[in-house]
This record gives sequence, structure tokens and C-alpha cells, in this order.
Amino acid sequence: MSYQVRIAETDHAFDVDDGESVIDAAMRAGLMLPYSCRGGTCGTCMGDVVEGRIAYPDGLPPAIDGDQDEAGKALFCQARATSDLVIRVGEVRDAGDIRPQRLPARVERVEDCAPDVRRVFLKLPRDKRLAFLPGQYIDFLLRGGQRRSFSLANTPHDDELLELHIRHLPGGLFSGYVFNDMKEGALLRFEGPLGNFFLRDDSDRPMILIGGGTGFSPVKGIVEQALHTGVKRPMHIYWGARARPDLYLDALPREWEAQHSNIAYTPVLSDPAAEDEWSGSTGFVHEQVVRDHPDLSGFDVYMSGPPPMINAAKTAFAEAGLPADRLFYDSFEAAPETR
Repeated sequence: MSYQVRIAETDHAFDVDDGESVIDAAMRAGLMLPYSCRGGTCGTCMGDVVEGRIAYPDGLPPAIDGDQDEAGKALFCQARATSDLVIRVGEVRDAGDIRPQRLPARVERVEDCAPDVRRVFLKLPRDKRLAFLPGQYIDFLLRGGQRRSFSLANTPHDDELLELHIRHLPGGLFSGYVFNDMKEGALLRFEGPLGNFFLRDDSDRPMILIGGGTGFSPVKGIVEQALHTGVKRPMHIYWGARARPDLYLDALPREWEAQHSNIAYTPVLSDPAAEDEWSGSTGFVHEQVVRDHPDLSGFDVYMSGPPPMINAAKTAFAEAGLPADRLFYDSFEAAPETR
């Protein structure tokens, strides 16, 4: 059995399954409602039930009292619909709608996926969750007030663990720790989410998504969110790297391309080694984009990676007709080490 939930004063509606929380159903439909702990203890997700009925699986959660419940307030991370609903709650439509948090996290798992790239998976305390938009990043808080920034590679609907792709930079303070000393179970502190790099859902234009090096990480989150919410817009993914081993998750976008007719994938190597036996595209990734799409006037473009790639691409894409307000990017500044 399922019920319909409509958000008052908007044209947004979604279905919620019997026993499913309103927050989880909204996220499944591609809508982001405010939340933090996902456990009923913080009150961030509180809103109003305008019409209909809800129930809580384990009684009133800690962050709501009987008077608020009687007045029609609800914690939507715990509320289960028992009829069709009309609710009033603020939607997260922009990065500015999410308040960054400072949180601890433990290293749950580390995977080597290239000689100089690791996937690091973080687990938050049991009563905490991080609300974020796919493509945003977090800052690790280090001693002496230093910070190191890394993009989130997972999606809000799959947030049990936070996924980061970390490249080992020579002399890098934090990346050196990650590769030489960090163990599973290590405790880290971070602030996030941060940044304005995320998928805009107010367009029906085809998308070009470009990752340079570990700039693939936020692209991964954006694409997986788009697939989860059923986005049908054409998506052409480009991954620029130096040599074949730098395409450290190459099988994943190839799988997307094979399984979804609206996805194309083009890896581009700038300096392939002889042992790579590379027969694909070569050169700079932004140049390949323009070769494939000489007229960019009808596209939205998302790109993340090192500043030289971003700066060169901005010029080339403008010359190919891309309006400035349809280019969304995250420049991985390398001072003194980057995400």
C-alpha cells in the first residue's frame, strides 16, 4: 500500500510506501527535505501536517512533545503516513538551504583503487546524518586551523557511509597521513557540506559532465543521484586523466553507459603510456568535449577538477556558445593540497 504526499504551496508530490518515512520517500522521488540526525532527536525535519494522518513506529520521537504533536507538528524523518498527506515544510532547493555541521566520523573502510588514489568511507555517529546535495564537499579540520577539502562521491539516498576519493600528493600533509598512517577506525573531524556544485533540476537540457582526475568523485554522486531519481536527460560523461591507471573506477561509467540509453561515456588520456595500449581519445579532455559537441549552446555543463583544466575549459566552452550561466564547476585548488 502507498499514499500520496503533497507539499503545500508547491506543485511537488510523491508517493510514500506503507512503513516508509516521509523523508526517505521524498529523497527517493528526488526531493530534498531538511534533515540532520534521521533519528528523531534533533528536530531539523519538523514541519506541519496540513491534511491527513501520520504515525510513529516507536511512539513520539525525542525532539517533539505532545503539545507539538497535537498542534499538527511532525518529525518527517520518523513519521509514517497512514493516509494521503498534505504537509508544509521547507524544501532544500539550493546549497544555501543546508546549514553546514561540524561532525566526527570514523574511517569505516579504505580501498586502494589506483597507485595514488584511495576510496575512503566514513561512518558518522549513530544519531547523526549529513544532509547534502550530490557534488558538494566537506572540509577536514586539522590541527593548527588547517583544512583539507574533499568532494563527496556518494548520494543522499545512500548516506550510511560518506565516500571520498583521495589522491596522494607528494608532500601532502593530509593525503600523506591517509596513505601512510591512517587505519580503519581512525577518528576524523570535518565541516560540511560546502560548495555550490550540484545538479540543477530546473532544466531539461542535455548535460555534459566532466571530471579531471579525482574530479570524477562529485560527478559520480551527481550521476548516481540522477539515475536514482529517474532523470532522462541525455548525459555525456567525460573523464580526463593522464594514463589508464588514473581512470580508477573506469568500469563504473562503462556500466552506466551499458545500462542506460541516455548515458554516453568518453574517457580521455592526456599522456597514455605504451603499456596502456590505449586506442581511445587522447589530448585534453575539454578539447575532446568541443570536438564532440562543437555547438554547446543547448547544453548544461558540469565540470570538476584542477584549475588549469577548469580555466582552459571555460574559455573553450564560451567560444563554442555555452552561456555562462549554464556552466557549473568546482575547481580543486591545490594550495597546498587539494581534494
